[in-house]
Amino acid sequence: MTDPHVPSIYVDSAPAESAPENSPGSSIPLRNGHLSVDSPQSEPNSSVSTYSTVSTQPTVSPSQMLEQAITDDEKQVLSRTPFKVSLKQLALLSHELPGIHVLRELGGLNGLQSFLCTDVSAGLSVDEDFTCRIKAYNRNVLPEKKTLALWRFMLIALSEKMLILLTIAAAISLALGLYQTFGTPTTYDRLGNPVPKVDWIEGVAILVAVVIVVCVGGFNDWQKELQFAALNKRKDDRNVKLSGDIMLIEPGDMVPVDGLLVQGHSVRCDESAATGESNSLKKISVSDAILQLESLGEMATEDQLERINPFVISGSKVLEGFGNFLVTAVGPNSAYGKTMMDLRDDNGSVTPLQLKLNNIADVITKWGGGASVLLFFLLLFRFCAELPGNTDTPTEKGETFMQYVITAVTLIAVAVPEGLPLAVTLALAFATKRMLKDNNLVRVLKSCETMGNATTICSDKTGTLTQNKMTVVEGTIGLDIHFSSKVEMYTDSPLTVIPISELSSSIASGVKDLLLQSILANTTAFEDASSADIFVGSKTETALLGGQRSHSKMTNINIVQLFPFDSAKKCMGVLISVPHSDGRITYRLLVKGGSEIVLAVSKRYIVSSAPGDDIESLKSEELSKEQQKYIESLINLYAQKSLRTIGLVYRDFPVWPPVGVSVSEDQPDHVENLADVLQDMYWIGLTGIMDPLRPGVIDAVKDCQRAGVFVRMVTGDNFVTAKAIATECGIYTPDGVVMQAPAFRVLSTEDQDAILPKLQVLARSSPQDKKLLVQRLKALGETVAVTGDGTNDAPALTMADVGFSMGITGIEVAKEASDIILMDDNFSSIVKALLWGRAVNDAVKKFLQFQVTVNITAVIITYVTALRDPEGDSVLSAVQLLWVNLIMDTFAALALATDPPTRTLLDRQPARKSDNMITVTMWKMIIGQAIFQIAATFVLYFGGPRIWNYTSEEDLQRLDSMTFNTFVWIQFFNMFINRRLDNGLNFFEGISRNYFFAVIAAIMCGGQILIMFVGGQAFAVVRISGAQWAVSIMVGVLSIPVGLFLRQCVPDSVAYEIYKPFGSIAGFIGRGLKRLLTIMAH
Repeated sequence: MTDPHVPSIYVDSAPAESAPENSPGSSIPLRNGHLSVDSPQSEPNSSVSTYSTVSTQPTVSPSQMLEQAITDDEKQVLSRTPFKVSLKQLALLSHELPGIHVLRELGGLNGLQSFLCTDVSAGLSVDEDFTCRIKAYNRNVLPEKKTLALWRFMLIALSEKMLILLTIAAAISLALGLYQTFGTPTTYDRLGNPVPKVDWIEGVAILVAVVIVVCVGGFNDWQKELQFAALNKRKDDRNVKLSGDIMLIEPGDMVPVDGLLVQGHSVRCDESAATGESNSLKKISVSDAILQLESLGEMATEDQLERINPFVISGSKVLEGFGNFLVTAVGPNSAYGKTMMDLRDDNGSVTPLQLKLNNIADVITKWGGGASVLLFFLLLFRFCAELPGNTDTPTEKGETFMQYVITAVTLIAVAVPEGLPLAVTLALAFATKRMLKDNNLVRVLKSCETMGNATTICSDKTGTLTQNKMTVVEGTIGLDIHFSSKVEMYTDSPLTVIPISELSSSIASGVKDLLLQSILANTTAFEDASSADIFVGSKTETALLGGQRSHSKMTNINIVQLFPFDSAKKCMGVLISVPHSDGRITYRLLVKGGSEIVLAVSKRYIVSSAPGDDIESLKSEELSKEQQKYIESLINLYAQKSLRTIGLVYRDFPVWPPVGVSVSEDQPDHVENLADVLQDMYWIGLTGIMDPLRPGVIDAVKDCQRAGVFVRMVTGDNFVTAKAIATECGIYTPDGVVMQAPAFRVLSTEDQDAILPKLQVLARSSPQDKKLLVQRLKALGETVAVTGDGTNDAPALTMADVGFSMGITGIEVAKEASDIILMDDNFSSIVKALLWGRAVNDAVKKFLQFQVTVNITAVIITYVTALRDPEGDSVLSAVQLLWVNLIMDTFAALALATDPPTRTLLDRQPARKSDNMITVTMWKMIIGQAIFQIAATFVLYFGGPRIWNYTSEEDLQRLDSMTFNTFVWIQFFNMFINRRLDNGLNFFEGISRNYFFAVIAAIMCGGQILIMFVGGQAFAVVRISGAQWAVSIMVGVLSIPVGLFLRQCVPDSVAYEIYKPFGSIAGFIGRGLKRLLTIMAH
């Protein structure tokens, strides 16, 4: 027998009953009166309320469940051991409804004792060889998760479509570049200088970009995996248990395994972390559970069956009582272990941004490939048409043909946005580091961009919206002193309410002493120096003690007799002796419990507003019927706010035991029943207890709703509590729907989808219900974020697009399942994650808007100038395009990816998964700026010789250099315009807070100036005059007024009407190009 914290109790066991003749591996006959598939069911036409409690029966008999649960392999394993019950059969023993029926079918405790070859009084024998037991049922250790090698992570990173496209383009470009370098003769420029053979640089540069993205992304993922593996190794050792052993429990214990309560006294467990149920659950022994099940009969309701609970669940915490339980499942087979193992399954889902980038890669492949093929054939047709008059040698003709092929392939390289994956990686890396300062620890890098477009948040209540810590928030002392933690709520109320923090100074000393005695003496909770909660016990008792922390060490209380909590009377009491200065000793009975119960036995009340230096001098008056009704109205008022009400009463006795009451046979100075003395009590007051909201939750919910994010509360709490908390948070609105999960679960898929748009609260939900909700929302195209802190939240956290867990109160399972950990446990940190997510998405869109503009311009310029040039050469050389397409884009990615988020990002609706990556506003800027850039470049290239009367080769080479310089400065100033995606005119907003942007802009300026002065032959440029520099920069600056004109004077609606027919034509051409490429591929 193992004991994590050995309680000082003596455990006696009842004589063992005879074990059942049949083992679960064989066909067990149904017991008399047992439920089977032939048992009477509810009338098919009976009308059952959505929120009513209905009769619940298993549709398959427990014997059939047991028979179906065991496999042939498990039968072979069991045949080689003395055990007669399999792992999967033991797994049926759960807190779910069939579990209690299966327990009875197995013969209860004595049947399991026989099947598991154990002793329920002593546990496993130290002389046993545990090899067979471990082989059959495992040990309480999860198998170590294998960490993928670094190259596997890099391979995963390389599997993205955009990187595959870049790799193919780079390989082709490099091959042709090497051919031009080593397989073609040297060429000369207009001045007779040899042109450097650097065509291979484009392919190498693209490959370098791919390698950087793959290495950075793969290394980051691999590093995170190692960190979490190291964290797992540091987890607390759970005092390894084996199935069949007996384990002792006491208040404060965290249960490490699943089991069945053998014996116990007033055992209550907190299963909020495991099941989401915020109320403490009473556990009864297996023998009592079987008796209650038999007494209820076949038509037991769900509520009745839920109260028959002998199941001890791993991950729960013992609040009250002592006992011992039989271990039934350990390690990966326990409820905790199963959840942990499920979290290891990576669904490999694609984020919305990845999906949209993949679509862009497909479009680029179609258009770039189609355009390059078309350019090649146009050049080829021109080549064939010129053949009759062509005097070149066959070798020269072959070189010309290869030049056409190279030009066509270069077009693909120009069309591919090689900086885009790098921009995404940089934006995510920057955001995740900054998010950590905002208490968001990002585990999965891509989750932060997904959060930016979240359309709904499914939040757990306990521990997420609330503090999972019961607290006194309101109350009344006597009849006229009211206190509250939210005084502002009573501004229009006739009641005079004081802040709870001022209560101590607002009441007489005698009243204060009486309150302290009632709370500190009449409790079963105790202090635990190692616990952050300070007190260990039921949530109600710790809540009362929590308000009296500074007085918790009162030592002048002498306890004479304790009256444990009576479930029938719903109250508990304590008797203390009160010494007097004259030597007399009187006895004070302090009772607390259900407010209606203790009010009914009260005859007088304390006049709390009257002075009184000690308890004896306090004034009391007769409690009239009107005053009793007034207190009842206060109780109802608190109940409407979903507060748990506790009444406090007392009475002084001159002697103890009082005359005429029955006393205990063993202790003659103790009264046997509290009910015998529970009369003529003095009413002290009423307290309202609740699990308070976390600070900032209400504002955070408003921010989410302002940002177009639908917030839902999914909780294991009952209907009334869930609705009240949701209303206080601002989640529930008058036109919303509150529903219980069992009712939602049985709806058809169509009905579920129909109710989801208005469903704001899902109460009484199990882990499967939360998972089902996420499934249906994702099926409707929603981007779903889920928050939670317990084991019960793990399945939904894993399935969601983004999972948030609590860093402080969240348990290990929830953290493993989540993508982002809220380090401060504050729901409002989700708003910061939302802001950063939108900033990441905007950064990618800003860069995409900038990149596509550059690419469209470069493709058209390459297309036109290659067709015009006799040799098919473009106005921009390969190295110049390298600077424009890669170096400039990399710097632009850094500049645009480092803009911090602003609160204005919450003023727009989230983008849905079906929305296009490039919006109408973005297309307006892209096409408008591309037209300006192409026009400016063509004017300089084609009209420059006439405008400036250039005729010499030296002047024409300067013109080419000025054209290149102008093109770069146009991109530079266009980068400033692209800092905004909307139609706002202030594109400098927030630039003073982004030092990266200023530094990178300076580097880009310096780099271009350096190229123009010392680039020389490597970049195919010559030095230009001051006037030419002025022209280059002035034309570049024109990007800004052009951008302002497009935003201010061209409405999106007009742009859409213009774009719409062109979009249809482009779609038609795109489909044609796709068919053409398919035909060519075959």
